[in-house]
Amino acid sequence: MASLGRDPLGGTESTVLRVVGALADSCAFTLYQAGRGQAEQDRMVRYLPLPHLADVRLDDCDALIVINAWKVAIKLRKRLPQRRIILWLHNYPGRHNRKMGPALAAAGIEVVCVSRAHAMRLTGFLSTTCAALPDIGYIHNPIADDLQPDATPVDRNRLLFASAPHKGLRQVYESFARLRQAMPELVLEVADPGYQRWDTGRVPDGVRVLGTLRHPDLVDRMRGALCLFYPQTEFAETFGLVIAEANAVGTPALVHAGLGANDEVVSSGGQCMDCGDVEAVAGRIRKWREIRPEVRGREQFRLSIVRQSWDRRLSCAHHDDKEWPKPTTASRQEGDAHVA
Repeated sequence: MASLGRDPLGGTESTVLRVVGALADSCAFTLYQAGRGQAEQDRMVRYLPLPHLADVRLDDCDALIVINAWKVAIKLRKRLPQRRIILWLHNYPGRHNRKMGPALAAAGIEVVCVSRAHAMRLTGFLSTTCAALPDIGYIHNPIADDLQPDATPVDRNRLLFASAPHKGLRQVYESFARLRQAMPELVLEVADPGYQRWDTGRVPDGVRVLGTLRHPDLVDRMRGALCLFYPQTEFAETFGLVIAEANAVGTPALVHAGLGANDEVVSSGGQCMDCGDVEAVAGRIRKWREIRPEVRGREQFRLSIVRQSWDRRLSCAHHDDKEWPKPTTASRQEGDAHVA
């Protein structure tokens, strides 16, 4: 993994780079990346290959942020009983992670989710295995401050799917194939971040597989599409960065209501619907081809706002260098505070 704008990246990787880059003038970070080949430095951030982690004295750090790997966070707690550890979670834990809640609570490890829906679902999952929950909060994934609509002409026959194939692409293909029977002029472009291989079945007529795009190129494809076409009912997004970015450049997203963070992320009504109803999906596309809805990205997702949330989270006064106490049940608050 290299840099934003220079290489194709998945949502988690791009989010990490955006947040660390935004904090680079106020916090000294060392970011260890599994796909990095050589070390780089940008302001107060060092970007190092993951194997370099073995050579570092972690007890010199004020805090450690572990991405997704809760068992790694637990191992670090045993090694560093006096250091602050944050688990930055970008996925939903599966049933095999039943021990996750009690382990995180006992170790005093904070959890930062990427949406309120994500945090609430995690709270419900962990509540089945432990009474005293860990500190669970959320900070939205960021979109760039300068992502805005522009004068790009819109092709009202072109739809765009821009996610990994395991995120419901098989169902999207099935929906598009039926849609195209009534509207044969429609085209579906498929952009793939490239980190997951998946059996999506037969590729229907009218599909253009774009492969992996750099972020600026993906944004260009978003701007000129009728909509982000995401009528799948199976894969729940913890946030849905591509949905937020599409709205930010004025492109509506057709997504399933009540699934994951969809309702939290889309910026206006009419984008969430029952995507299991293929006739209703076709009706929405017909309507949008006549009058494309005006949408804008939610301001709370802007990087400048998200940075403030991370500043608050990283400077919480109640964390200091002493043994971590056993946690109590957290209170329910908004924003990047507790939601357990």
